Amino acid sequence: MGAYKQITSTFRNEYRERDDVVKARLVGWRAESPIIRIDRPTNLPRARELGYKAKQGVIMARVKVLKGLSKREKPAKGRKPSKNGRFFAIAKSLQAIAEERAARKFINCEVVNSYYVGEDGTHKFFETILVDRGHPAVLRDRLYCDVVSRKRRAFRGLTHAGREHRDSIQKR
Repeated sequence: MGAYKQITSTFRNEYRERDDVVKARLVGWRAESPIIRIDRPTNLPRARELGYKAKQGVIMARVKVLKGLSKREKPAKGRKPSKNGRFFAIAKSLQAIAEERAARKFINCEVVNSYYVGEDGTHKFFETILVDRGHPAVLRDRLYCDVVSRKRRAFRGLTHAGREHRDSIQKR
């Protein structure tokens, strides 16, 4: 078994068994701010599959997103009960929302992709791969040329999570 397969199987087994290492990691993440820059990916094989390279100009960010339905505020004045819906399913996936939040926080970067890293009772955590648009090391790399040329990809549904949402709307 290769190194990446070994890392991937270890990562999966830790999450399946709810290991103490995973619990401690989630407790630490819960205390952090919702969007935080990290030094290296938690799940290296998955990040490499999705386009991560350990080079200058490539940034990793962990994003915390609330799980569950979105709740509208109670309307002022009276409404008929049938017209007073307050709980609605979110149209976008939580992963697409996480990508958009990371893009808003790191304005000079483009979102390459993102992946799931864990969840607790109230939050889901995603790690997002971002590329600095103006960094010379990124501009020379053929892998990131397409990413850099399309500005604001996360908001236009050009990442993997956004594409799924965009395609489901077009099928309706």
